[in-house]
Order: sequence, then C-alpha cells, then structure tokens
Amino acid sequence: MIKVAMLSFWHVHAGDYAKQVTEHANTEIVAVWDELPARGQQEAEKRGVAFYENLAELLANPEIDAVVIDTPTNLHREVMVAAAKAGKHIFTEKVIAPTLKEVNEILDAVNEAGVTLTVSLPRLNSASTLAIQEIVEKELLGTLTLVRTRLSHNGGISTESNPNGWLPEHFYNAEQCGGGALIDLGCHPMYLTRLLLGLPEAVSASYGYVTGREVEDNAVATLQYANGAIGVVEAGFVNAFSPFVIEVHGTDGSVLYSEHDGRVLIRSNKLAETNDQWTAYENWPAERISAFDQWVSHIQNGTKAETNIQLAVDLTKLMEAANQSVAKKQQIRVDSLTQ
Repeated sequence: MIKVAMLSFWHVHAGDYAKQVTEHANTEIVAVWDELPARGQQEAEKRGVAFYENLAELLANPEIDAVVIDTPTNLHREVMVAAAKAGKHIFTEKVIAPTLKEVNEILDAVNEAGVTLTVSLPRLNSASTLAIQEIVEKELLGTLTLVRTRLSHNGGISTESNPNGWLPEHFYNAEQCGGGALIDLGCHPMYLTRLLLGLPEAVSASYGYVTGREVEDNAVATLQYANGAIGVVEAGFVNAFSPFVIEVHGTDGSVLYSEHDGRVLIRSNKLAETNDQWTAYENWPAERISAFDQWVSHIQNGTKAETNIQLAVDLTKLMEAANQSVAKKQQIRVDSLTQ
C-alpha cells in the first residue's frame, strides 16, 4: 500500500485527487499539511488522519511514501523540491511551476532523488483526444496548418447566489496563481495544441479583464511555428455557455470536436465518404487510465512518466512566454526563456 500525504487543499481539484487516493486499491491518505493550518486541520479530521502544521516534520516521516501537491502555484518549487529531497513520489496539479527556471530546479531535485513525478494533464487521456491523434497519425488531414482550442466557464460571472462568481477568490491572486484564465483553464488547450503541433518558435498573447481582477479572466494566445502553422489557445472565466472545442485543420482535411454534442467530425480529401460532407468519426480508441492511476503504476513499476513530464515542461514554457508577451507587448521566442 502506498501511503500518501495531501499537501494543501488550495486548489479546487484537491478534493477530487483526495477521492482518487481513497478509492484506489493501492493508495491511502495518511496525513495532511496545508499552508492554511485551519483548512488542513479540517481536512485531516474529515478523513481521520494526522495533521502536520510543520511540512518538514511530515516529510521526515519515513512511513509516508508519496505526496499529492495542490498548494498555490507560487509554492510549487519550494514544496516539490523539499518533497523530492525527502524521497517522496510526487503527483501535482498543473502547472509544475510558473517559470522554466523553477521547473528545472524541481526536475533536478526529482532526478537526483530518483522519485516519480506525474502532472495532472487529464485531457491527454480522453477518448476524443486519442481519436483526434489517431486521425492525425493516419495523415488524413495532410500537413497540419492550424489548431484552435477553447476552454472557458462562467466562474467569474456575478449571479444572485454568487455575487463574485463561483470561482474561489484566491484564483484571482496574481502572486499565488502566476496568472488567471490562461494558466488555469488555458493549460488544457495549450498542452493539446503542443501535443498536436509540437513546440512553437514563438508565442504572443492578449489578456482581457472583464471583471476588473488583478489577473486576466479572458485570454487568447497565438503560437507561431517555423513551417507557417499556427496554434490558437482561448480561455476565460466570463462565458455563460462555452463548451470545450478543438479544431484541427490541414492541407487535406479538418477535424472538429465540441463537448456540446460529443462528436468528432471529419472531412478529408483522403476519405471518399468524407470529402463532400462532415462525417462522424467512429470506433474511437478507449480512454486511457487517469494521470493519477498512471502515477501509481509508475511508482509500482519503477518507471518514469517521460511523455507527461515533457509536455508539462513545455506547458510552462508556453505559459511563461504568454505572460511575458502581455507584459512586454510583443511576441516572445520560446528559446529566449531563462533556463
């Protein structure tokens, strides 16, 4: 049995990860730490496990094998480096850290300690993503020219029951989050665009502040590729009805997917039945196991989440470049980021 400590319940998905730990046959929660002691104490009592006010004391416990980290993003480097040096396997919410320099410091500690790190990038494992990958790998779209992805919700919109919106107020804290809609929701469209098109040469971004918070609640990032391809990533907290959408276009065809109807639609010059009409793509691949389940498997088998980590590292590169683009009001080359 892998004994897991929950490190913070700051993130909105922390409860979901705790549920995964509890429900997995080979993991159990044995301890909680939180940068807000009152919150941590409450979560520990709810689960009947030990609460540690001191993180170093928790990490020094040899009976704890692994940690799930859901601290504010600006604490990721400090907490992950400490966990790795203590020999604990790490599962974390995206992003690994807000800057490439911090990510490299974390990875150095992880590699030196020989522990397993896995990042929650859930849409990599969805059946729709795997179906689109299959279409691309079959070269049914020809050379890819554009990928557009969008993920938004209404969490920042004022309602009678939630005057400030339902998203926790700390998600608008620039210091804790490292950004707003793009670094939170936009992570998912960003790593999917990276998955399909690769790492771009440069990034430019525009942020909107509809609700007047200190971080953006409306965002678009454009990824520029050497071969002329373009990636468009969109995210927001201020859209009443905005289903997840992905479009992949190429020289021989296009594929569309939207969660409003859950269908993958294709038109391709390479398929006779689709060259004059949109057709639903059938026989999707099966969904992959969750990132958490993959992490457990890596721990058990002594393997590394190499693809997951590479995509997560590139995700930070793209997010840092987008933030710099807005701050400097110019396009940012990815290779210019501080290592």
